[in-house]
Amino acid sequence: MTIDKTAAAAIHDFVTARQGEMAAMLAELVKVPSDNPPGDCAPHARRAAELLEKLGFTVERHPVPDDLVKANGMISCTNLVVRKKFGEGPVVALNAHGDVVAPGEGWSVDPYGAVVKDGVMYGRGVAVSKSDFVTYSYALLALESLGRRLNGTIELHLTYDEEAGGAIGPQWLLEQGISKPDYAFSAGFSYAITTAHNGCLHLEVTVNGRSAHAARPDTGHDALEAATKVLQALYTYRGTLAKIRSGVEGITTPSLVVGLISGGINTNVVPDRVTFRLDRRLIPEENPEQAETELRALINGAVNGLPGISVEVKRIMLARPFGRVEGVDRLIDILARNATEVMGKPVGTEGIPLYTDARHYSAAGVKTVLYGAGPRNLLEANGHRADEKLVLSDLYKATEVVARTLYELLG
Repeated sequence: MTIDKTAAAAIHDFVTARQGEMAAMLAELVKVPSDNPPGDCAPHARRAAELLEKLGFTVERHPVPDDLVKANGMISCTNLVVRKKFGEGPVVALNAHGDVVAPGEGWSVDPYGAVVKDGVMYGRGVAVSKSDFVTYSYALLALESLGRRLNGTIELHLTYDEEAGGAIGPQWLLEQGISKPDYAFSAGFSYAITTAHNGCLHLEVTVNGRSAHAARPDTGHDALEAATKVLQALYTYRGTLAKIRSGVEGITTPSLVVGLISGGINTNVVPDRVTFRLDRRLIPEENPEQAETELRALINGAVNGLPGISVEVKRIMLARPFGRVEGVDRLIDILARNATEVMGKPVGTEGIPLYTDARHYSAAGVKTVLYGAGPRNLLEANGHRADEKLVLSDLYKATEVVARTLYELLG
């Protein structure tokens, strides 16, 4: 069912009349820190639940068991679920995450102040992705306000571990059977509809040698010297990745970065151990297991034959790439048409080089896209950087788009 002019106008009027409320809710969400790490996110969930209940929603609180929370490197995590059943029909999940990266340096305003200047709100998480707590909540309210017969259920999935991988957020909700959606919207970053994104492999590499006094280095086995051979092999390999190109618009090539390194005992001691972690980004066309096998062989080969040297490789995380699930084209078509009408300019699809919680839904066979409040591109929002920002008019427009799309899906 294509949205009719009366329903479209009613949704527009509803959102327009509540712009002040929406900005105020977003400000309240930004003002409660939820940095991950360290990942003490239960306080933000409590505040979010209070705000949702003020809107009239019944909020399910799903605290994750402490052992799972700690295993995922966090302190506390409570996922929130809101359900509205309009009738028999498909279940549509709207997922946004409330955990954020730490603010870092270089801010011109208080990162938790929710300062508004010239229609733009600044604050950590204002774009990624506390804004979509508001987008999705008010889209559901707009749908309810129509008072029309619809077929299906809308669920809000507000989770808190995206920055740690999503295993105790969306993945946990799905594995526990708390939700069984047919469609899913995951928090968006731009005007475009995201239909694919990169995967990511994190490995920890430990090079072992034997310590010795610096006056007699010949009596030891230098782990740092061996580690430099591994690093050189990795950087040479990185150069070959530029030759691999993705066919997805918005995604270019795989990448590799060594982001952490530590080791040694003291200045006057031959290093006995060096540990580093690497980040290998995977384009949607790549096989994650094959990429990991290649890296392990490369690392082991770099130290092969070095006396007294051994190497250990441990997988820290594997986030699989996200791509289209069969049957998602209908959702994409409806969303693109409504976004184009509301935005007043063509809105198409793209891929992004990040990884997100959307992959957990698509891996479960759920027809999934990323769409929500955002600027023309993620860089304009300063996502994960100082002075993260959101043009508030983009919040209101995205809410209209989501409400109109839900109306058609449930029509």
